[in-house]
Amino acid sequence: MDWERWFFSTAYSPGREQRMINSNVFDYVNVLSKAADAAWQRNEILSNNMSNVNTPGYKRQDIDFETQLRRALGNSRYETVDAKVAHVTSTELEARVYTDSANFSYRLDGNNVDVDTEGVELASNQIKYNGLIDSINQEFANLKLVLK
Repeated sequence: MDWERWFFSTAYSPGREQRMINSNVFDYVNVLSKAADAAWQRNEILSNNMSNVNTPGYKRQDIDFETQLRRALGNSRYETVDAKVAHVTSTELEARVYTDSANFSYRLDGNNVDVDTEGVELASNQIKYNGLIDSINQEFANLKLVLK
């Protein structure tokens, strides 16, 4: 079994707990993987918001990963990005789902979902997700190149 197949079968098998690989070679892959997971989850949340556009009283939800990432990487100007990424743990990168503007609504039925805004957010998030997957693939290509 080649290492790529092993990695994806170990880290992403349905029903298995996702875990980060314990090697500094995979530091960026681990962070990118958590970011991709959060982007995927955001796609699902935004799609759910759109499907509930006509549900009276429904409040849109969203996910916050970027704040967790900024907090995990810290604000130290004197530390390299490599060093910051090396110190990140999986528990520091847990995305947080929240209800957005729970006390605010454009509509009389109490629903605060704007289908146009959700569509734009969904398209933007899909571009972000594709970029993250491309970055993960590039990291593995770099590792493959080094191993040859």
